[in-house]
Amino acid sequence: MAALKYAGLEDTDSEEELPPGWEERTTKDGWVYYANHLEEKTQWEHPKSGKRKRVAGGLPYGWEQETDENGQVYFVDHINKRTTYLDPRLAFTVEDNPVKPTTRQKYDGNSTAMEILQGRDLSGKVVIITGANSGIGFETAKSLALHGAYVILACRNTSRGNDAVQRILVEWHKAKVEAMTLDLASLQSVQHFAEAFKSKNVPLHILICNAAVFGAPWSLTEDDLESTFQVNHLGHFYLVQLLEDVLRRSSPARVVMVSSESHRFTEIKDSSGKLDFSLLSPSKKEYWAMLAYNRSKLCNILFSNELNRRLSPHGVTSNSVHPGNMIYSSIHRNWWVYTLLFTLARPFTKSM
Repeated sequence: MAALKYAGLEDTDSEEELPPGWEERTTKDGWVYYANHLEEKTQWEHPKSGKRKRVAGGLPYGWEQETDENGQVYFVDHINKRTTYLDPRLAFTVEDNPVKPTTRQKYDGNSTAMEILQGRDLSGKVVIITGANSGIGFETAKSLALHGAYVILACRNTSRGNDAVQRILVEWHKAKVEAMTLDLASLQSVQHFAEAFKSKNVPLHILICNAAVFGAPWSLTEDDLESTFQVNHLGHFYLVQLLEDVLRRSSPARVVMVSSESHRFTEIKDSSGKLDFSLLSPSKKEYWAMLAYNRSKLCNILFSNELNRRLSPHGVTSNSVHPGNMIYSSIHRNWWVYTLLFTLARPFTKSM
């Protein structure tokens, strides 16, 4: 205690709090060291706890590391237009040789897309996300782009897709992101999109099939198929088939099907246990919007499982995901009844 008092360390309330005259700094490769301005010396160990630390992961999105004319590292925050010599990663330091936390410990229902990718460098990765101009698709696209990936927003409405691109570029002007037209209600549009993408001669590391309609009234597409079935499932099925060769060449690659827990509340078999094709694309008389949505989500999962079985030996994995029951998005926009229900439930839902 006498030594601590002599060093001025007894005044701190926590073993992690630095005493007066000390400063926490980082090296260019992320190791933390401590500068004692009173004695003009530096050391690797924390002056009170004796622990060695390093920063966790890369810089947050929008930040860059530079070196001044004196060789000292400083940091540029492009979003807030400022510079600092304080490493923003110091908020995410870990002890040397830490025990790696499990996924269950790291993430929970409050985690955001940006937090999930914290510290990841996705430079060089190419991603396609369908329905990426709003909702879950947009948040996913933004997080991937702001962590270095080249992201293509595949959207039915080109104008809204371009607006989404601009919203991402406002946050980080160096983001590699663009919008391309894709209407899943048209198999010809799906084909044109695949051809346009292939003409870019770039790999494809991640294909996220996110676009969907919910609560839509019965209608037929230009391909004479029920709209919910084609937009939610068949259009994505065709898209994956057309891009399968690119995915294989780009391995390791992955396909992500955004499905729903709602798949549990339906069936696509007849009374004898065989697949009933009339249930997939029903007539107007047999149509119920909720059941149509549930069936399309079940098809997503069955497709994803079979796709993984066939392509995983070639370095392409496929997973289906449930985004959560209590997320407020615009998927309910097709019918006023669902809009009213979602509006009433909004105080209890997770915000984007």
